[in-house]
Amino acid sequence: MSLRYALLAILRVGPLSGYDLQKQFHQSVGHVWHAPDSQIYPELRKMEADGLVEAEEQTRGERGTRRLYHVTDAGNRAFLDWMASPLDYQRVRDPAHLRAAYLEATDPDEARRFLEAHIAEWESELEQWEGEIARIDAVANPMLLRRLEVTPPEQRERTIAYKRFAYEGLVERARGEIEWARRGLSLVDRLYP
Repeated sequence: MSLRYALLAILRVGPLSGYDLQKQFHQSVGHVWHAPDSQIYPELRKMEADGLVEAEEQTRGERGTRRLYHVTDAGNRAFLDWMASPLDYQRVRDPAHLRAAYLEATDPDEARRFLEAHIAEWESELEQWEGEIARIDAVANPMLLRRLEVTPPEQRERTIAYKRFAYEGLVERARGEIEWARRGLSLVDRLYP
């Protein structure tokens, strides 16, 4: 269900076509909520059926059309209700930590490869999220710029601060995963002298 609210959050800034919404999703919300493109369009159709968004046909080129999605009053209320409701925490499915629990079933070289790959993955994530913080600090993030255009001046600092806060959490998570895997490498060295 969170995909719905992620899409509403983006559309509350202003109407977008499905294609543009998909791009904005991957450049912003997609950092904290993964959804493949194959889920976005069906969810938009469900949201339209539920009265949360309205689609307007727009002419595109000589023969083409595109659908431009707008948030309805019901969609805005649904988003605000979701923001005010308690968060439903889900049980974690973490294949890396599951595998780590059974590393004794593999040889030390394979354990090292697994942990080194984990470090590389999270270093990549860390670089991406630190880059997002830099774009937020420079007010150069495209989605943030769109949001600030429709945000009253007295609320802009708060908008920027919360976006930064979200990415700081992602940076801390990445650093924690990197440190965890490095401790795992030390453990492998200790267990297989």
